[in-house]
Amino acid sequence: MAGTVAQVFKAYDIRGIYPEELEENLAYRIGRAFALYLRPRNVVVGRDMRVSSPTLAEAVIRGLLDQGVNVTDVGLVSTDALYFAVGKYRFDGGIMVTASHNPAEYNGFKLCREEAQALSLDRGIGEIRDLVLQGEFPEPEQRGTLEQRDILDDFAEHVLSFIDRSVIKPFTVAVDAGNGMGGLIAPKVFGPLPLRIIPLYFELDGRFPNHVPNPIEPENIRDLQRAVLEHQADLGIAFDGDADRMFILDERGQFVGGDMVTALVAKALLHKHPGAKIVYNLICSRAVPQVIRENGGIAIRSRVGHSFIKALMREQDAIFGGEHSGHFYFRDNWYADSGIIAAVTVLELLSREGVTVSQAIAPIDRYYRSGEINMEVHDFQAVLRALETHFHDGKIDHLDGLTVEYPDWWFNARSSNTQPLLRINVEATTPELLRRKTEEVLSVVRRAAAS
Repeated sequence: MAGTVAQVFKAYDIRGIYPEELEENLAYRIGRAFALYLRPRNVVVGRDMRVSSPTLAEAVIRGLLDQGVNVTDVGLVSTDALYFAVGKYRFDGGIMVTASHNPAEYNGFKLCREEAQALSLDRGIGEIRDLVLQGEFPEPEQRGTLEQRDILDDFAEHVLSFIDRSVIKPFTVAVDAGNGMGGLIAPKVFGPLPLRIIPLYFELDGRFPNHVPNPIEPENIRDLQRAVLEHQADLGIAFDGDADRMFILDERGQFVGGDMVTALVAKALLHKHPGAKIVYNLICSRAVPQVIRENGGIAIRSRVGHSFIKALMREQDAIFGGEHSGHFYFRDNWYADSGIIAAVTVLELLSREGVTVSQAIAPIDRYYRSGEINMEVHDFQAVLRALETHFHDGKIDHLDGLTVEYPDWWFNARSSNTQPLLRINVEATTPELLRRKTEEVLSVVRRAAAS
């Protein structure tokens, strides 16, 4: 049983199948353990639209209350709205009941401390796991109090404070919420703007009857692509289940990578904050640091993962950080990620420059990328050693796994946080060079993994 309980505590969140792996009793103990670990006075709890979320939210709130913590229940919100509430109203911590982009049978918790600082396995989640397994919760002097609060209007105003809404042009925007929290958040934020919204799957439905709310998978954006073309939309916007990540399609229905969106947002913010520092993860295209520098910014390279990026942003006072995976972090959002802030920032950039999405992307999308290739590997170090030996004449670094750079191409290979997978990304100056070098990298991996 302890092994089953322990496995829901992941690198960046708590997540499992309901109710086999994650049920009310465990949620209750997580609430008590969170309170015991963080020693907060006031905590805010929000939830997504999954079928099991009300039950799990009630249980985690009960655990917090029984451990003497005052709870503000903000009900149905996106994860970035929960982070906003923690920062804006100065709560000591926050719990979001969500399984993000995972299928309907999953649920979980995203946890943060004051100023929306997310907990991770080595910074809080591991300790909470250990407290849950011990199961010893001292009785507090008094039980906590519970109140409800609606934060969505305040959150929408906060999002819109990042742009000059008077410059926004009357774009037609197709928006796919995937029956997730974007369906609640998007109307609040986009409503005051002069946009024609084509809504797809705005109805909150945790069974996900149309598609899994994971826009990074091509099959999950096909309906949005059709809508963009059918309605001659200026762009498409897709949110994941808890609406903290955001993806863009151009006016032709073509998917725009998260690194290209990072470059667009960076360009927009540097217009307002000349000379600012911007963080990008090392999987992003070489074009990203180039665009940052070309627009007068200071580009800072980071490991993959929100805990690394947020820490580096705080340390460097960076105004923005972006990842290829659709996570976009803003200093003035308590360094937390928000897909919808990134979305309105891109709308402002397109409005100011008077260009289409494809026109905005064309000068910065300079290279050819493999996308992330996942290979099952059991001896990561042996494979990385083989790669480093084979590509010894390149510029090598070990910031995150192995990166080897050449003038006209580069690759990164790193292990997954959660599975026995090696994640490989390759980028080159031509399609043919990309094809050849990707195959060369993969052949080295296959040989090393088989030996």
